[in-house]
Amino acid sequence: MSTQAEASDDDLREEIANFLRRNFPQIQMHGGSAAIQELDRESGSVTVALGGACSGCGISPMTIQAIKSRMVKEIPEIEHVDASTGMDGGGMGDAGHGGGGLSPSFPGETTDDEGPEAPF
Repeated sequence: MSTQAEASDDDLREEIANFLRRNFPQIQMHGGSAAIQELDRESGSVTVALGGACSGCGISPMTIQAIKSRMVKEIPEIEHVDASTGMDGGGMGDAGHGGGGLSPSFPGETTDDEGPEAPF
C-alpha cells in the first residue's frame, strides 16, 4: 500500500472514530466502547465492535442499527457497516463470556481513565 493510501486510510479511520464519538457519546457514558475492527476502503465497508457494557445491553441492537444507518449517510466513503457486540457469535472473541477479554476503544483513548461508571 502506498504512503498516500495509508494516510488516506488513517484519515478515514479518524473520521469514523470522530463520527462514533460525536454521534454516540452514550456508548462511553454508559461504560461501553466502540472500535474499528476492519476497514476496506476499496469496497467501502467497515466493521465496528461494541464492547464493555454494550455486551449484553438490551438496547445495543438499536445502537448498532443507528450506527449502520447513520454512518453510510454521513461518511460518503462508507457503503456498508457491520457492527456487533460479540454476543451474536460473530467471531468477535469468546462470545457470551464478557467479550472474551476484547476491549475495543476509540483511537487515541488512554486506558488510564476508564471514564464514568455505568449507573447500574
